[in-house]
Amino acid sequence: MSSSRSKSSILDKPLSKGKGEVSLALYALLFSEIVQYCQNRSHSIHELQNKLSDIGQDVGTRLLDLYFVRERNSKREIKLLNMLLFVKSTLWKVLFGKEADKLEHANDDERTYYIIEKDALINKFISVPKDKGSLNCATFNAGIIEAVLTKSGFPAKVTAHWHKGTTYMVKFDDTVITRDKSLDDR
Repeated sequence: MSSSRSKSSILDKPLSKGKGEVSLALYALLFSEIVQYCQNRSHSIHELQNKLSDIGQDVGTRLLDLYFVRERNSKREIKLLNMLLFVKSTLWKVLFGKEADKLEHANDDERTYYIIEKDALINKFISVPKDKGSLNCATFNAGIIEAVLTKSGFPAKVTAHWHKGTTYMVKFDDTVITRDKSLDDR
């Protein structure tokens, strides 16, 4: 008589088992290789940041698919603020083991929000040469955020800035704001 074990697919396992699932040294090595790969194929800082953002968008798309395959009880967010809170808390915990520090709404523009990290892990092990002083490797994270929001039905442009640590400026399309207001009117 043979005992049958149920084989579980890697897709059935939870997305995060807490801190320390991936070693920080391995993460730093992999990310530095990504930066070097992009740097060797770029002629300017702007082009390098665009390449990092593009790779981040690929990661964000796959991460979103994987999250919803594994977390079957999750529901799709339809409200703008709930989606931003998902990114600030759930997505950040999956990626970095902790929530982002702050979520702020711009006072002068209803389409703009800021996700703030005081000490971004993505920039922790990057030493920027003097000739590339404005380089912000957090554009990789900005690409992840942009993909997650856009693929979830909240088209936005996300950029990374050096302000209060690292600030991700999320600027939504007008259609998102209009849809969100119509949901509030119901």
